[in-house]
Amino acid sequence: MSVEESVEAKRLVLAANEDFYEAFRSGDHQAMRKVWSERAPVACAHPGMQALSGRASVLESWRQILHQSSPLRLRCQGAVAHLFGEFAFVTCLEADGDEPAHLCATNIFILEDSQWKMVHHHVGPLSTPKPERRAPAGSRLMN
Repeated sequence: MSVEESVEAKRLVLAANEDFYEAFRSGDHQAMRKVWSERAPVACAHPGMQALSGRASVLESWRQILHQSSPLRLRCQGAVAHLFGEFAFVTCLEADGDEPAHLCATNIFILEDSQWKMVHHHVGPLSTPKPERRAPAGSRLMN
């Protein structure tokens, strides 16, 4: 894979990762269903809960979470994609609203029908919340 192809593949993985978080923020169960693989085995470990296996169990857990009375303003910080052919994982921090990040997530994707689909989401608490780094006014951060 060329450097350009790798960069584009990582961009698409990060876009799929953002689709997951957008489905979560909007409380859209149909969008959440589209994020997850339809053919590969899937699993999910929500914070403080036992790991779930199988598409039906995972999607039912999301249905319950997304239909809570008070939606989360969940945001993903510092997402980094790691690519291995038709498999990729994203590591990131999660924060709610204006609060500092308090969770660490790993999201695993596979290439299915030319689209990156989630096969695993695992979140756990950070030992201490981590505020988002913000650039001082008038400066530019390069990464």
